[in-house]
Amino acid sequence: MAAFYPVGTFCINPNPLNSISINPKSHRPQHIPLKTPLSINATSSSSSSSSSTSYNKPQDTSDEAMTIEALRRFIRLNLGNWTGSFHQFDPKGKLLHKIDTRLSAGSYGENDLISLIQTLYIKQCSSSYSASGGDEEAEWAEYKIKETNMFTADKYQQIGFFPQEKAFALRYQTAGMLETVLREGVLGEDDIGEESPKNLKIPSKLPSIVCECCLYSLEKDLRARAFHIMDPKGFVEMLILFLEEKGVGIVTAPFLDDDSKDDASRITPHLGTWKGHSVTKRSGVYGATESEADTVTSLGFEDKGQLIQNQTSTYKGKKATSNVRWTGSISGNLVTYDGGYQITLLPGGMYMGCPCDVGKHVAETKSFHLEFCWLESPTKRQRLVRTYDVDGLAVSTTYFLETKV
Repeated sequence: MAAFYPVGTFCINPNPLNSISINPKSHRPQHIPLKTPLSINATSSSSSSSSSTSYNKPQDTSDEAMTIEALRRFIRLNLGNWTGSFHQFDPKGKLLHKIDTRLSAGSYGENDLISLIQTLYIKQCSSSYSASGGDEEAEWAEYKIKETNMFTADKYQQIGFFPQEKAFALRYQTAGMLETVLREGVLGEDDIGEESPKNLKIPSKLPSIVCECCLYSLEKDLRARAFHIMDPKGFVEMLILFLEEKGVGIVTAPFLDDDSKDDASRITPHLGTWKGHSVTKRSGVYGATESEADTVTSLGFEDKGQLIQNQTSTYKGKKATSNVRWTGSISGNLVTYDGGYQITLLPGGMYMGCPCDVGKHVAETKSFHLEFCWLESPTKRQRLVRTYDVDGLAVSTTYFLETKV
């Protein structure tokens, strides 16, 4: 399993545009206003860390103390048996692989020693040299996910948690878990341990960012967990999405279905005007609220085919309003905004956004953000935005709930 860079500094090679490694500093970050599309009300915070299947020496965090009650609520939200599908997309939204998965989550310990333990089961690909059997005969590979507890949640995972909204974001140090799913689910018994297997794209050994954003369905016991994976140079390497349903005895795993042959159909549900509310919290399960705002976002095409987005945010308690206008273009399932931000449109009313080049943002000392959106019904959507400062600190997380008008 690949080890991440030692925690401590935001490492940049002599050529900053060729290779970056995001590792938080342990000081309180300087806030730099975020000016990228689809998120304009994120704020800074003071804690930093990351989540992984392997951990390095922890760094010092701020004086903010997370609460045990917040951790308990986070654990309760994740408990149970989850049946789902793992989807791997390229940066342009093309589905590369779909793999059946199951996840079992439990807890042990009491008070401040309580921990979340999770085991991921991956439906293993049969050998190309043997007859394939049905699901009853399928082999399931087992992967133990690193525990979540008071220590890891604040020191490493840096969880941005919204208990009422049932949403969270967290950070991984490696993509080891995702690589295992791909190897077991695509290669299975034929995996001979090659670093770059033929016809299989696996994550870099030293990714600059691995971020998970999770949104729960507003209608049923269903959730979507989206992973941005940025390569060592700061470009999006792949996008991963787990769609999981809670319960036992689920025969058919939920999956993203896209029968449409028209690329424009993925952008169509997002066009129009959306009114909503946003909540921004510092990183960490203690979830200190930074700000709330009422938002109005419009998205549409001009006569010349340019994509225009306008967003107005009215901040509560501050009597302040901000207005941001963005222009962009769409090619296939990829939206590119002026200023270097891209949106990859996915099936199921989902999209994932990230900078076109994180390395360029770092070299220009600009903050940046990652985004995951789930439009579950024609008139309701949720968005989760993870904001990073120029030192690579995941300083805040913002949740949006919006209604189409």
